[in-house]
Amino acid sequence: MAEPTDAAQPQFHIQRIYLKDLSFESPRAPQIFDAQAQPQIDLQLGAGAAQVGEHLHEVVVNVTATVRSGEDTVFLVEVQQAGLFHIEGVPAEQMGWVLGVTCPNVLFPYARQVISDATVAGGFPPLLLAPVNFEALYQQHLDRQQAGGQATH
Repeated sequence: MAEPTDAAQPQFHIQRIYLKDLSFESPRAPQIFDAQAQPQIDLQLGAGAAQVGEHLHEVVVNVTATVRSGEDTVFLVEVQQAGLFHIEGVPAEQMGWVLGVTCPNVLFPYARQVISDATVAGGFPPLLLAPVNFEALYQQHLDRQQAGGQATH
């Protein structure tokens, strides 16, 4: 006789991964193609999550890369890479970790590929982003929350 399954067993399933938003701008093209200065890259990264159904969460990784040559913007690319995740049986105290670390780790490689493809389509060499340590970013977020909470006491 089979043993009953444990209903509290954590479940994590990717329902869908999708591009929610993409913006690419190269305001100084085609003149900027001749720029000789070493480009500077400003990278902004964030993630957010929302519950959209029973056990269903949308997580969005936001990446904005601005590349400048001197005072000129070479290009700006913004990506919102999203995913729908079925998450069930995860203790409440671990849910922030799953939504803030596990899900972004799944989504970031897709965002990285979209950024690379967009820069090539814009006439530039691919912008290859380094992997991101979402665990460290999540810990920084928790540290800021804790520091903010202590300041209000």
